[in-house]
Amino acid sequence: MTHLTVPYDIGNTGLLVVDPYNDFISEGGKIWPRIQAVAEANHCVEHMAQILQAARDVKMPIFFAMHHRFREGDYENWKYIAPIQRAAWHRKSFSYGTWGGEFRAEFVPVAGESVAQEHWCSSGFANTDLDNLLKRRGIQRVIVIGLIAHTCIEATVRFAAELGYDVTVINDAVADYSDEMMRAALEINMPNYANAIISTEEVLQAIASAAAPAVAAE
Repeated sequence: MTHLTVPYDIGNTGLLVVDPYNDFISEGGKIWPRIQAVAEANHCVEHMAQILQAARDVKMPIFFAMHHRFREGDYENWKYIAPIQRAAWHRKSFSYGTWGGEFRAEFVPVAGESVAQEHWCSSGFANTDLDNLLKRRGIQRVIVIGLIAHTCIEATVRFAAELGYDVTVINDAVADYSDEMMRAALEINMPNYANAIISTEEVLQAIASAAAPAVAAE
């Protein structure tokens, strides 16, 4: 794992929350049973909520990258469809207008927080306005939390690095379908793209430290 050595600057750092849908992280969600063991073992949802609240407390800019919500007719006329999209089609994951396709209560965006256009595959950046939203706020560094480690998190982190962002991934505020998939994402793949892969405890300390100078100046 890599470790954060440079404190954050609230002025150019944003928290990026990926896919906090009920279907993923709430009891009764369609995908929750597949990630429950890993998510409960590392307290993923609790940590996500802690980090979001900490970012809100210091007024760090917050962005949400949400997966496309299934609507009837989706994909039916597509010539090519990726396996991950075919699975979402068959499961009707995050179905629009249903509880499963809503934000889990703790993660509902509040005034001033940005929700990017829904991504159709895995990257929060591909074919969305996320990069534009970040640049409009002067964001150069992103802290990434959410679901799923080896798909949407990894794809978003890779794309962020390609676009020149400094990326931090919180290793116990993401989850996956198995420990093996988590290890592959966090220990093999993402270290090539994320400049820091740290724990919730570490990022909470870093966020608090970043806020301290601003408080002292008031």
